[in-house]
Amino acid sequence: MYSHARALRSCASLPTTAAVARWHDRRVSSSPPGSPTRLRSAWPSFEQVILARHGETEWNVLGRRQGQYDSPLTAAGHSHAQHLAALVAEENIDGIFSSPLGRALTTARTIGDALGLEVTVVEDLAEVHHGDLGGLSNEEISVRFPGLLEQRRSDLYQWRFPNGESYEDVAVRAASALQRVADSGSRRPLLVAHEMVGRMIIMALEGLEPSAALARGLPHGQLVRFS
Repeated sequence: MYSHARALRSCASLPTTAAVARWHDRRVSSSPPGSPTRLRSAWPSFEQVILARHGETEWNVLGRRQGQYDSPLTAAGHSHAQHLAALVAEENIDGIFSSPLGRALTTARTIGDALGLEVTVVEDLAEVHHGDLGGLSNEEISVRFPGLLEQRRSDLYQWRFPNGESYEDVAVRAASALQRVADSGSRRPLLVAHEMVGRMIIMALEGLEPSAALARGLPHGQLVRFS
């Protein structure tokens, strides 16, 4: 189990903005709608990367921010995982890499069991740490921390959750996770993660500006392909 105490990171120890910039300083051309997005040249060891979000959870339904807390998959969430397994069965993947958080790991293991593949846990695929806001709904946040959500919307990329992380922090983690997967020798990996860290994975793979990456969604039960 990925403990909350272990998940809580020291912001002082996180890499700098300059370190983030190294991972999105080059661009690739857009692919036609419906086709896999081209991998940027910074990741030459990959032939294809597939990204998936975990299945729906109880807190997703309730509108509670999970971050690095966890809640069980719903019945729909288990169906999402099984659907992902069917989709991935049509892809020639050579490895499954998952966030350590239970909702992602359960999804990844459902896929792995269907395909006969082991799941490798990559801690840096964990969701953005929501710090003091973990487990709360937006309504509860507005009552306990008046004005905080408005502050976040004013600078979504650099704003840091109190005692947690920012998107900018997690952009460094996402690049580190991709490097870990590349170093494993996998050329056609499946990554099972979360929506917020998933945006930073997309940013690293496509070479997007932060604003473009933050506009991307990662729905349950769908694959995003990069090749």
